[in-house]
Amino acid sequence: MDMGLSGEQRLLIDTIRSFVRKELQPLERGIEETGRLDDGIAASIREKSQALGLYAVNIPTEYGGGGLSVLNWMIAEEQFGRTSDILIRRAFGNVYEILLEGTEKQIENYLLPAVRGERTFSIAFTEPGAGSDAAAIRSRAIPSRHGWTLNGSKHFISDGAYSDFFVVTAVTDPLSGTHGISTFIVEKGMPGFTVGRDQPMMGLKGTSHVEMRFDSVQLDHEHLLGAEGQGLKLALSTLGRVRLAQVAARAVGKATLVMDMCLEYVRQRQQFNASLGDFQLIQKMLADSAIEINACRISLWQIASRIDACDEMRAGISMLKIQASEMLDRVVDRAVQIFGGAGYCTDLPIERYYRDARISRIYDGTSEIHRVVIAKELIKGNNSLYDSHGKLP
Repeated sequence: MDMGLSGEQRLLIDTIRSFVRKELQPLERGIEETGRLDDGIAASIREKSQALGLYAVNIPTEYGGGGLSVLNWMIAEEQFGRTSDILIRRAFGNVYEILLEGTEKQIENYLLPAVRGERTFSIAFTEPGAGSDAAAIRSRAIPSRHGWTLNGSKHFISDGAYSDFFVVTAVTDPLSGTHGISTFIVEKGMPGFTVGRDQPMMGLKGTSHVEMRFDSVQLDHEHLLGAEGQGLKLALSTLGRVRLAQVAARAVGKATLVMDMCLEYVRQRQQFNASLGDFQLIQKMLADSAIEINACRISLWQIASRIDACDEMRAGISMLKIQASEMLDRVVDRAVQIFGGAGYCTDLPIERYYRDARISRIYDGTSEIHRVVIAKELIKGNNSLYDSHGKLP
């Protein structure tokens, strides 16, 4: 595997990094203070991103997206990680590949407007009793005369206050276990569909995380996304890409940004008539962070390349999700220590990065659950997860 970057990939990195630095990072402090991003500003940065071809880069070109390979998409997502979650969503799109499973009419009504930035949607899989265990959902969609009647609830739905439609999982056949779950497209404003409170979070300011309730919501057959009973498969596939892009790749990008800030600080900061960078314990923290960031980036590129080669990589994604999320926590924790009191103060963004990073070990499957996935694969005999004699994990 060639780990070098092509000229096009370097141009992609430079373009996104410049856009983030000039257009997005100046907005971060205001969002942190107010907890929101003005809709007019959101529209403006989306238009600028679209002009550069950076919106919905994960969607094939035939649907108006960027059509990037998974590897190039991850390279882009790493650069997205250098700014706040809400700015990533508004500037680069919040378009999930699950809509590619839609019918021609669904693609026309939902996917294409989402790719153009005319409509925004969220995935609504999580429930109070079903977080990491996506198969434990209790929402029910019962067959009706004209389609389905949906009842149940969801929570922690990211971007739910802003989105105008949702991809929702519900049990359609309780006797079929994991094959009894289906996915539906539910539009905001449908009778019986209520978007509840925005649940306050420790970090990720500006991004809403709402509760939802479905009280006898009537859905036509055209609202069923994919085949009946294939909902869990679609959900897990979608979550796999989310873990790779929104958790792992962005964690690498955020950690790289934090590392750059640490290096600039230790070069300038003087203590005891010496540069802070001259102290060996500081050097150890810097070296450890560099080692971990590099290891995660190599793993990310490796797994993305395998997916481009049509490997599913479920266990490999679980490994990387743990590796990258826990790496980011350690890198930002070291940064707080290196910056000292200034790192704990809200005058600098380090303390915000510290708070934002903490969720990465929880959402889209906790580190503990992903370790279970990995262990089960090992017990089944999948030694390629650690043994170079097998194919890459």
